Amino acid sequence: QVQLVESGGGLVQAGGSLRLSCAASERTFSRYAMGWFRQAPGKERELVAAITSGGSTNYADSVKGRFTISRDNAKNTLYLQMNSLKPADTAVYYCAAGWVVGANSYDMDYWGKGTLVTVSS
Repeated sequence: QVQLVESGGGLVQAGGSLRLSCAASERTFSRYAMGWFRQAPGKERELVAAITSGGSTNYADSVKGRFTISRDNAKNTLYLQMNSLKPADTAVYYCAAGWVVGANSYDMDYWGKGTLVTVSS
């Protein structure tokens, strides 16, 4: 059982930056594909960015060029650097761990409880 704990959310003005972190309890963290998802009020949860165990990354079109996903396997930690934030980025951001099941397709078995990011205009 992998436990995931997100941190780093908060209130930021449009154009600002935040860095989210996700600490994993599992020493086999490096084996998992990891992802950041988000859910805005009244909307479905969507994939923001993912990174495989080998370091390959995938981003939603809406965040390409602004967000960067990375992982530190020595620290069992996943990161999401978010720059040039927009009000449309306001959402609860979730960390997830799982497996690659196809091209840019993932089966996430473990989820954190989420951290709220609010971007004011």
